[in-house]
Amino acid sequence: MATANAPTTLDELKSLLQHDTKVKVAGIDVDGVLRGKIMSKSKFLSAVKGDGFGFCSVIFGWDGFNDETYYRELLISNAANGYRDILASIDLQTYRRIPWEDNLPFFLLSFLDPDTREPIPVCPRGTLSRVLQRARELGGWEPMAGAEYEYFQFRETASSLASKSFSPAALEPLTPGMHGYSLIRPHLNQAYFHALFDRALEFGIDVEGHHTETGPGVFETALAYTSALRMADNAILFKYLAKCVGMEHGVLPSFMAKPHEGLPGCSGHIHVSLRDPSTGRNIFAPRDEDVKSGKGREGAQYDDVRFISQEAEWFLAGLLEGLADVVPCFAPTINSYKRLVAGESMWAPNRSSYGYDSRSVSIRIISPPSVPPSATRFEVRVPGADVQPYFALSAIFALGLDGIARKLPLPHAPGREPAKGLATSLGEATRDMGRQGSAARRVLGQEWTDHFVGTREHEVRKWESAVTDWELRRYMELA
Repeated sequence: MATANAPTTLDELKSLLQHDTKVKVAGIDVDGVLRGKIMSKSKFLSAVKGDGFGFCSVIFGWDGFNDETYYRELLISNAANGYRDILASIDLQTYRRIPWEDNLPFFLLSFLDPDTREPIPVCPRGTLSRVLQRARELGGWEPMAGAEYEYFQFRETASSLASKSFSPAALEPLTPGMHGYSLIRPHLNQAYFHALFDRALEFGIDVEGHHTETGPGVFETALAYTSALRMADNAILFKYLAKCVGMEHGVLPSFMAKPHEGLPGCSGHIHVSLRDPSTGRNIFAPRDEDVKSGKGREGAQYDDVRFISQEAEWFLAGLLEGLADVVPCFAPTINSYKRLVAGESMWAPNRSSYGYDSRSVSIRIISPPSVPPSATRFEVRVPGADVQPYFALSAIFALGLDGIARKLPLPHAPGREPAKGLATSLGEATRDMGRQGSAARRVLGQEWTDHFVGTREHEVRKWESAVTDWELRRYMELA
């Protein structure tokens, strides 16, 4: 879905930029970090006229957190190919203006192979676009999605974080105490609280809900439901927005999954469905007569799926079958698993479970009678706020569409107990993803899987060589 006022021709683009001298562009790396720059208007227009412009491929050859090249050579960018340029393709449909930078024009990039002009295997926007094409080919469907972020806020800066050695105990939260859905706590920082909402709307990101969540200085922001690629763009750009707006107010928001020991983690729940773009019909919705009868769909495998369509049941089955093999798409960092295993499974489910309107499972079925048929959807509750939204949505829809194509039965009954446990560490999850015959290899491709697995192995290696504060406290004196 294009943004408002997005140009469709070069002449429209020139008209939009007639009073501008420069443009900001950015693409997304494997870790979900925006990589970009400011270009002169003339350089930008020249790139639009052509096939794009050269962009150093090293952004796919180093980790997103420290600009350190991977410990072993990976596919896209390496010493053997000289960290050559890849092609950055400007997506005019993503046109926005950045309200906190004097309305500077902004566009997102996708990355292409300079030889084939095809998306490189691990370009986040390209990966999701391939899955969306599969939905169109399978049923003419449009994948739809929403996302919710929970995130801590601190009265800190990048410099103060470093000076305090990133110690949570030394950081000052935006507000004290546990105050979910509070009307009073936002008033303490109302300029910042409202700026997040208002700047999001100005930046082309519709917000459905915005409130405090349980934890000191924690907010939750629900992004409005839209097409899947637009949702991934909005999700990644909301983090950018929050961090920039935070700087203006002396606040540092963190989307880390579990920044505090002993406090709740931060979720990044994702809602999904399929839509018929010609009619607007929700493909997951039950038939009207099944809702009116109160009995639901005849032939439903279990009572919990009576009020979703057959296609939705198959989609759910595909997601459940492959969930254990794509966990790094939902939990991509070492810290992600602290949220999943720290005694909080009620709110951060760690099994391939499902159920009707249940927050104790990994996939919550939201359907009649609790919502109108048009709002029928699945909420995938495994991801934390550190989720890479393009890869998470790619995995969800690729598995679900595979389930529909194969007309898969549900692998087990609803609830937690029958369900298979998910990996409890990034190392374990990466091994599951990388094994031969994994669902990730089948639905996301061999090249994508080999590269992404290599990046996660690098992350695990960094962790395994680190000496933590916990180790020093436990062993330094008495070992």
